[in-house]
Amino acid sequence: MQSTDLFVLGRQLMKLAEEGLPAGGLNHGVRLVLLDVGANPGTSISGIVARTGYPQSQVSTAVGKLRELGAVRTEADPADRRRTLVWIVPSAVKRARDRVISSADAAIARALGGAGEQDVAEVIGALEMLATRFDRAGVPRITEEAS
Repeated sequence: MQSTDLFVLGRQLMKLAEEGLPAGGLNHGVRLVLLDVGANPGTSISGIVARTGYPQSQVSTAVGKLRELGAVRTEADPADRRRTLVWIVPSAVKRARDRVISSADAAIARALGGAGEQDVAEVIGALEMLATRFDRAGVPRITEEAS
């Protein structure tokens, strides 16, 4: 596979993922930060940066927006007052899960046009296999235990 093919495929997959993210006034970057905080309660800004790949300034801006919306709370790290720790607000966990997480299956099926159910299932299976082959540590998920 050529790098350009991989790049185009990556862009197509990003567009499919964006289709599956419901609107709600938050851009995709802010939603990803919210997911990361939900999956990693008490995380630092630098931890979010490492997992999402976003620049520190973008993560800090997203956390500020989420704090304004009442979706996260922040406090200085007692071990290092220069670091900021971030938690999702418990009342926001269900809202975040309902608004942010959705299945990509429908978007994938639409992208495949008239493909049959079995073809769609094979593509989804291949994508799931790729996801497990790559490091999943950075894939944020909001769980019931998030606090």
